Amino acid sequence: MVEHLTTSALARWRSDPAGFIETHLYDPETNRPFKLLPAERAFLAYALQLDAVGRLKHPELVYGCPKKSGKTGFAALLVITVLLLYGGRFGEAYCVANDLEQAQSRVYEQVRRIIAASPLLRRECKVTQDRITFAATGATITCLASDYASAAGGHPTISVFDELWAVSSERSRRLFDECVPVPTRPISCRLTVTHAGFEGEGELLYELYQRGLQQPQVGKDLHAGDGLLMFWSHDVVAPWQTDAWRNEMRRSLRPNQYLRMVENRFVTTESNFIDLNWWDACVDPALRPVAAERSLSIWVGVDASVKRDSSAIVWVTWDRMAKQVRLVGHRIFQPSPDQPLDFELTIEHTLLALKQRFSLRQVLYDPYQMQASAQRLRKDGVRIDEFPQSVPNLTEASQNLYELIKGRNLVLYADEAMRLAVSRAVAIETSRGWRIAKDKQSHKIDVVVALAMAAHAAIKGMSTYNVDWRSWVIGDEQRPEEPEVVKARRSRLTELLLAGGEIPF
Repeated sequence: MVEHLTTSALARWRSDPAGFIETHLYDPETNRPFKLLPAERAFLAYALQLDAVGRLKHPELVYGCPKKSGKTGFAALLVITVLLLYGGRFGEAYCVANDLEQAQSRVYEQVRRIIAASPLLRRECKVTQDRITFAATGATITCLASDYASAAGGHPTISVFDELWAVSSERSRRLFDECVPVPTRPISCRLTVTHAGFEGEGELLYELYQRGLQQPQVGKDLHAGDGLLMFWSHDVVAPWQTDAWRNEMRRSLRPNQYLRMVENRFVTTESNFIDLNWWDACVDPALRPVAAERSLSIWVGVDASVKRDSSAIVWVTWDRMAKQVRLVGHRIFQPSPDQPLDFELTIEHTLLALKQRFSLRQVLYDPYQMQASAQRLRKDGVRIDEFPQSVPNLTEASQNLYELIKGRNLVLYADEAMRLAVSRAVAIETSRGWRIAKDKQSHKIDVVVALAMAAHAAIKGMSTYNVDWRSWVIGDEQRPEEPEVVKARRSRLTELLLAGGEIPF
């Protein structure tokens, strides 16, 4: 490295950093020198411009473009280039993990791979899990966790933050502040590579974005001024981001997520829960609610309210042959402040009737209003389990229902009230994922929440179906009175099991 980067070579490469990258830095996937994209070349030309006293004109750098544009790789190239060409002795570079990264930064991992693939560098460095040291100069590239204390006292030549939209905690905001460009080094900058985030969340990125838009435009999607250079494009920048890829992303992602990730636009945390066309595709016009079928296993979700919201009970089954969840039936009750819901006469009566008419596997309920009812139902032999409507629970159930509908693995009968409720449901993004919510307070989506709970119970329950069935067949527990046909079938299945035979289903 020393013999290649002499004083004259440094001067030449500083005037042509793109040439340095395309000569000496190798793509680990192809094992050939990188070829920069036009957008990357344009950004690089401004990023390393110096003022009259030899300092960077734009120490704050922001490179924002759609998902899968090669941003992480470009950030790694900049880290290596800036450190080698401008860092001098004991230069420091930091690759900072965001709030979504549990271990080392993705940029740091990409830096390691590029160094290992590049003949100029691979023998000149000592590489560990969180630090790379260049023996000739003592310069280092360090991976930092999202902890501001780890950056205190640093003097970075360059610090890089990948996907700043995912930075939401106070400690990460403090880490960003700790990595501010320092006046003790003539070349010191802070680089952000990202796509857009959510309005009202990740305020740090949105502040940078707004500041960048206020600067003069110096090129296509490129703004520079007030010490900041920002490239922010809503168009694809890489040749692999084809029309076919964008169309697939449009089909796969919810509308707001498509706008945020593929068009690089800030969006609200709310979007429609599903495309109604997906719901309609799950509807079987020939299907009807099932009144009773004693051998049919069902799972039930209950979303109950005494006075204001509607209450809903939804029961579904698991179709083993089709590998699908099927809607079996549902009921909606509408209480009012003047006529509150009597849980004994409505919800409890309905669940006890379901127990008589079907093979009731499990009931999930929100314990907020139903503790007394749950105790009575347990005494009557109903398996009823708490499912508090916490963010983790709603996120898991909502995601499960979304995937069932999108993959057409939910089979429904036609029902206008249920369709209306689905049309009024929105998806709320959270740090844990997203969950179902209502667009307006007056909208009633309880039947959708109950459906999500029932489907969640069915998917979880069917994985232990055979174990539960075996226990039901040969278990010794006391059972409520069974119809003779059920007793006869259980007796026959017990004989098969004890004889080592297969259960015929």
